[in-house]
Amino acid sequence: MNTRTLQLLVTSILSSLALAGCAPSEAQSSNQSSPLTETSTSPKDDTDHQRLEKQLKKLEDRYDARVGVSAFDTESDESVDYRADERFGFASSLKVFAVAELLNRTSPKELEKNVSWTQADVDEAGWTPVTQKHVDDGLPLEDVAESALRISDNLAMNIVLDQIGGPEALDDALEKAGDMTTEVTDEEPELNDVEDGSTDNTTTPAAFTTDLHSLLDPRRLSDDDRRVLFDWMSGNETGDPLIRAGAPEGWVVRDKSGHSDAIQNDIAVVTPPDRHPIVISVMTETDDPGSEDGPALVAAVAEVVLDSFQ
Repeated sequence: MNTRTLQLLVTSILSSLALAGCAPSEAQSSNQSSPLTETSTSPKDDTDHQRLEKQLKKLEDRYDARVGVSAFDTESDESVDYRADERFGFASSLKVFAVAELLNRTSPKELEKNVSWTQADVDEAGWTPVTQKHVDDGLPLEDVAESALRISDNLAMNIVLDQIGGPEALDDALEKAGDMTTEVTDEEPELNDVEDGSTDNTTTPAAFTTDLHSLLDPRRLSDDDRRVLFDWMSGNETGDPLIRAGAPEGWVVRDKSGHSDAIQNDIAVVTPPDRHPIVISVMTETDDPGSEDGPALVAAVAEVVLDSFQ
């Protein structure tokens, strides 16, 4: 990712926001003795460091899960990173970057064009609450992209990927932006599959937080495109029980969730009242694919981490 001036970056995003009002598998890196690390720019003292690590470890024990977090406060330069360089499956949280790339590559006029698909496409994609209703008439590309974010429609995601050149093209776009970690290999629903010993369809909390942070840069995404993207993220129906549930009252959360079996993730731009945003990625993994505790765990992690920035 290109070096940029933080002041210009946050000025741009604030203008846009004002207008919008588990145990690790073999595929993951090994745990370190102190999984919580902070950058040298963080003013947090050892007491804060120990308190946060203790709280996050307790949550891992309580939910029998592995937790990864990377959060960056664009106002104070403070950061919190816990297992931030360990790999997790990204699941549907990847959709925000596919849609961002689509917005970056297409004009408003191009987004108005109608796209179509077949019943076979619907059957192969799995979760298709929007696209399954429009096999006969299709939808404007803009509506398809919005469905990928707001509803997490899998076929909508595949159509977005097709428009930008497929999973490989998205992987290349992330690499050009500086992300050499994320491995985009498949489309839906295969992108949810993470095999032991493979990095395919995985990322790290640190990589996704950096990727999300880069979308605040007008050289990465125009103000108009960012406004559209964040509007769709703020209406993300799947995000209510996740970071949004753990954020302090009055904080605006624009997020994209990701869930598949043992994986439950949420990544977000969180804006406290009258200040610059916090960018956060929360990724979790449990050994029990049938567990329904993922949303509560993500909300609890978000509460602990976001509280540390108050």
